[in-house]
Amino acid sequence: MARNNLHGKVVVITGASSGFGKGAALRFAEEGASLVLAARRGDLLDQLVSDCEQHGVKALAQPTDVSRREDVERLAEAAIAAFGRIDVWVNNAGVGALGRFESIPLEIHEQVIRTDLLGTLYGSYVAYRQFLKQAGGILINISSEAGQHTMPYYSSYAAAKHGVIGLSDSLRQEIDQAKIKDVHVCRVMPTAHDTPFFDHAANYTGHEVRPPKPLHDPQNVVETIVRLARDPKDKEIVGGDGVVKILMKTLAPAVEEKMVAKVIHNIQYENVPPAGNSPGAVPAPIAKGTGVSAGRRQR
Repeated sequence: MARNNLHGKVVVITGASSGFGKGAALRFAEEGASLVLAARRGDLLDQLVSDCEQHGVKALAQPTDVSRREDVERLAEAAIAAFGRIDVWVNNAGVGALGRFESIPLEIHEQVIRTDLLGTLYGSYVAYRQFLKQAGGILINISSEAGQHTMPYYSSYAAAKHGVIGLSDSLRQEIDQAKIKDVHVCRVMPTAHDTPFFDHAANYTGHEVRPPKPLHDPQNVVETIVRLARDPKDKEIVGGDGVVKILMKTLAPAVEEKMVAKVIHNIQYENVPPAGNSPGAVPAPIAKGTGVSAGRRQR
């Protein structure tokens, strides 16, 4: 795959109806890429296809629940049928559940794992097999800073994101051992960003959801995804605070765990208005949260 030129490349993006996925779709369209856009909210995908096509590119909407293996297989089949190949596959779809471990219903924990980890496994599997067949391709898996350190009240989310890092690194080792030259696996670890993730998260804290601070501009992650599609790297941490926390986790794990636990507890449980329990968008999509940004930084 030619570096620094995305014009005409075929890019598949999951979780494209909002947040990083939507932002990446629009940026790839600006770069002239052909797009296959996947999410559960098909109506939003149709509008996004129209927005992308304003840049003169071809785009396809494929309603997809990544927690369903058959949906992900159909997504890959639709991309091949429409464009004949896949050059970049971005596993971005994700959900989260906030609350004490025992307070979150087990079925919500299970669905977080299905979406965030199994969804990434399914996407990686179909993309990687296609890349081997066509002797090239770039897989970009969106993990989280929580995949390389931990914080309380995000237990199943942290477990899934640790799994995404393990999957990505293990697959990259296989590529190295087989000396496969033009297939790449990248993992992106964003810190807290101002996307609709927190609008969609299940909430069993008894309080309004309060995102960790600082809250960053999601366009930083969007630009990272596009840059990796041009020039793949093994890993990218997006957000300087994430770099610090992951480094501290390595050098002084006990100190880092206590510090992060206290900060997250204070943000989510101290002097926070009460709120009822909600499954959010974990079991099924909701109407709320359709932008790249959620606008929290402005508010």
